Formats: sequence, C-alpha cells, structure tokens
Amino acid sequence: MVQVDVFTDRTLTGNALAVFLDGRGLSTEQMQALARETNLSETTFILPGDIAVERIRGVRVRIFTVQEELPFAGHPTLGTAFVLRGQTGAVSGPAAASEIRLDLNVGTVPVRFTQEPGQPIFGEMTQKNPEFGAIHNVDDIARLTGFRAADFDDSVPIQTVSTGIPFTIAALRELNTLQNLCLDPQRAAEYLAPSGGKFFYFVCRETVDPKARLHARMIFYNGEDPATGSAAGCCAAWMVAHSVAASEERVLIEQGLEMHRPSCIFVRATKLDDRQDNHVANVRVGGNCVEVLRGEVMIAI
Repeated sequence: MVQVDVFTDRTLTGNALAVFLDGRGLSTEQMQALARETNLSETTFILPGDIAVERIRGVRVRIFTVQEELPFAGHPTLGTAFVLRGQTGAVSGPAAASEIRLDLNVGTVPVRFTQEPGQPIFGEMTQKNPEFGAIHNVDDIARLTGFRAADFDDSVPIQTVSTGIPFTIAALRELNTLQNLCLDPQRAAEYLAPSGGKFFYFVCRETVDPKARLHARMIFYNGEDPATGSAAGCCAAWMVAHSVAASEERVLIEQGLEMHRPSCIFVRATKLDDRQDNHVANVRVGGNCVEVLRGEVMIAI
C-alpha cells in the first residue's frame, strides 16, 4: 500500500490517498472495510489485468470512500495515476510515461504528465463532458446553510453539474462567509437527492492566494475534503459556462485551508458554442502529487 498527498507538491498537505497496488483477491466487502480502516476521503484498489485490455481501456481501478464505492473521484484518479507512473520504474526523463489511462466505473479517464525544468511533475486528467442539471433557488440554499440570500453571489446560478459525480456549485460573495460555513451533510443530502445532486461545492471569488480564481470548500459525510478533483471539474465547466473563467484558461482553485491541508487544483475547460451557456467540453483537472509512506496491510483470514 502506498499513501500519497494529492494536489500539492509538499508532504502533509493536500488530500491524502491510500492506494492498494494489487487488489486482486479482495472482495468488495474487504475493499470497503479497508477504506474504513484508512479513514481517508478515498482509498483506491488497482486491479492489474490483461495487458492487451489495459492498452485499450486502461488499468482497472476501484474507488471507495469510508461509506461507499464511487464511479469516479478526482484526487483518487490523479493520485493513483501518479502511483502507476512510478510503478513503471521510470519516474523522470524521456523514458517516463507521458500518459496513464485508468479504467474506472465511469469509464476510461486519461491522465497526462508534463514537467517544466526545475518544477515537479504535473498531472492532468480529462474528465467526462459535463452534464448541466438543476438551477437551485437561492432562498432554499440559504435556509439550508443558515446564511442570508444576500450572502450568495447573484451574478451566477447555483447549479448542479456532473463530470462523473453531480456537484451543486454555490458561490458566496465574501471569503469570510465561506470560512464560517457550517453544513449538515445529512440535511444537504436530503435536499439534493430529488434533483440528482450528490454533494455541494461552495466557492467564492475572494481568495487567500491572489493567484487563485476561487476559494472552495466541500463538506460531506466523512467531514471536510481537503481537495475535491471531481467537484473542481464540475466547477471548471460551471466557470466557463458562466464567464467566471474564459474558455481554455487554466485557473487555480484553492481548497483545504480551513483544515490546514492547503491544496492547489488547476482546472480548465472549453466552451464550444458562445450562444449556449452549457455547451462546454474538454474538462481538465490537474495538480502535483507526493508520496508520503509505503507499507503492508495484514488481513487475517
């Protein structure tokens, strides 16, 4: 088992991920139990298979939270791809893999790697094309969060978007308001379920790092998430659709600062038709990754 920190180039920051290098022989129940054991936002299991199949579909990987298996998640995809790239035995130089393809429950997701001189390796995944869902009433979200309707940025909609998992993007006006967010995950889930949403992703254009475009927070049943790559992909599509970012502009989302796990998530997307807000494709989410520890897990049979 390898543990890495994702969306960061410094250990003990970003979002931690446990990666089991060979999950063959483990049942779904054992994978779920191991995910509860690590108690991280997500844990992944690599399932090596036929090389010919892997060339087409990618390496089979399953993703678990402490509570459920997910069809897709961002930081597990990026982190697992970094680990797989390291497994090739050539982690730098011209022989290193420039792309790792993962076969997830949502389908094949490619992760491409680049490196600038003197900089850490950068990985960028291409997520599914976005599906734009319900636009929510600000008064409903205000009641759910305890904020006032006036606390929300009325220049953009509160909208559910999915690039594999549906997140409802809600923008607040001021950083201080977002820093004081207090959300009941159970109430949030009950509200979102009828509209097909899974989790909220709260953002604000006022940031701590002046280089960041948005400050973000995501609170769910396992607590607060230091970096949410799947939500960031949804947010990238939402930003381009609603002119918070330009088409093809790579921007930084900062997350995890409130829990002392600062994360840097770089996103971009393409707007294909200026006449349609939701005509967005080519969603990409990237960042760095560092290894923290390696070990063996003993399971009594």
